[in-house]
Amino acid sequence: MNPEHPTETPPRAAGIRPLEVDSDALTGLLLKMLAIPSPTGYTDRIVHFVGEWLESRGVYFELTRRGAIRANLSGGQPGPDRAIISHLDTLGAQVKQLKENGRLEVVPIGHWSARFAEGARVTVFTEDGSRRGTVLPLKASGHTYGDEIDNQPGEWTNLEVRLDERVASVADLNAAGYNVGDFIAFDPAPEVDAHGFINSRHLDNKAGVAVMLTAMDALLQSGATLPVDCHFLFTISEEVGSGASAILHGDVSELVSVDNGTPAPGQNSNETEVTVGMADSSGPFDYHLTHLLLELARVHGIPHQRDIFRHYRCDGASAVEAGNDIRTALLTFGVDASHGYERTHLDSLRHLARLLTVYAQAPAAVARDRGEQLAPLRGFPEQPMD
Repeated sequence: MNPEHPTETPPRAAGIRPLEVDSDALTGLLLKMLAIPSPTGYTDRIVHFVGEWLESRGVYFELTRRGAIRANLSGGQPGPDRAIISHLDTLGAQVKQLKENGRLEVVPIGHWSARFAEGARVTVFTEDGSRRGTVLPLKASGHTYGDEIDNQPGEWTNLEVRLDERVASVADLNAAGYNVGDFIAFDPAPEVDAHGFINSRHLDNKAGVAVMLTAMDALLQSGATLPVDCHFLFTISEEVGSGASAILHGDVSELVSVDNGTPAPGQNSNETEVTVGMADSSGPFDYHLTHLLLELARVHGIPHQRDIFRHYRCDGASAVEAGNDIRTALLTFGVDASHGYERTHLDSLRHLARLLTVYAQAPAAVARDRGEQLAPLRGFPEQPMD
C-alpha cells in the first residue's frame, strides 16, 4: 500500500468484495448442528448432516474412511489450491467403569475442566440405544453431606453419571446394556437472545462450521469467480489433536483454520469481532498468509484484531505435523469461557463469514506458490526488515 495514499486499495484486494451473509440462516444452521451430539469418536450423524447439506446445494465432496469431509468449490485454475477448515467433533466423555452403586464413572474426551461437567444433563449411547442421565459429584446432596459438598475436588475422578432408570448395582447396569467405553454427549442447552448473544456448549466448533457453510452458501448464490479451487474441510478429531492430519492432499498450499478465539484478561480477542491468530501453542502462523487476511479485513472494513493463544492449538498444527508443506493461518470468532459454558455473538460469526467470502476470492498470498511445490529461489517472498 502506498504510505502517501493510505486509503488506496492494494492490488490483491481490488475487484473483490465481501458478500452479504444470511444471519438467520447462520443461526438456524448452528442450532440444528448443536442439536446433533458429536463428541470425538461419535461423529457419524453430524457428518451425514453436513454431507446432506452439501448435496442439497450440488457441492462436490469426498469423505475419508472415518468421515472427515473435503468439499470443493472450483476456481479459475485447479491448483495449487487453498483450503478453509473447521471441526465437527466436540468435547464429551466416555464410561470408564460401571460402579457398584449403579452409576457410571467417566473420563473426558478432549481437554476440559470437570467443573464444567457438574450438573450437566447427558445422553449415554449404548449398543441398545441412547439413555439419559445427569453428571454429579460423588457427594451431591447438601442435606446429607453438609459442608463436605464445598470441599470436594473439581476432578473427573470425583464425578459420576446418575442414570434415569432403576439401576442400583453393576449387575443392573450389565442387564440394562451399559458397557465401558460407551460415549457420553453433554446437552448444549443453547439460548439465542434478542441482543445477538448465543450461549451454548459446543460453540467450539459448531459455530465455526455454521460460519463456513454460510460463507459457502453466499459464494454459491453470488456466482463469485474464485481464482483457484477452494476446499472447505470438516474434520472429526480436532479435540483430541489429530484434526487435519489425514484430509489434505499435496495440492493445497494455503490452509485457514476457523475456530474460537478467547476473550479474557491477558488476551486481545473480542466477542463481537473477528480475531486473527498470530500464533498458538504450536508456534507462529505463516506470515504472508496471515497478513493477507489482515489486509483483506482492513481494506473491506471487517472489524478485527490480533491475538496469540498460548494454551490452544487448531487444525493447522496437525496438518503441519503430518508433513504437509503448507502455509497456515487462523481466523476466530469470539467465545467467552471456551470449553465451558460458552458464549459468542452473532456479529462475530457474521463478520467472520464475510471475511471468508473475501479470502476465497483473493489471489494467493504468495504468487510463487502457484507453481510447483519445490522451486528455485526466484520469486520467494521476503519479510520486511530495516
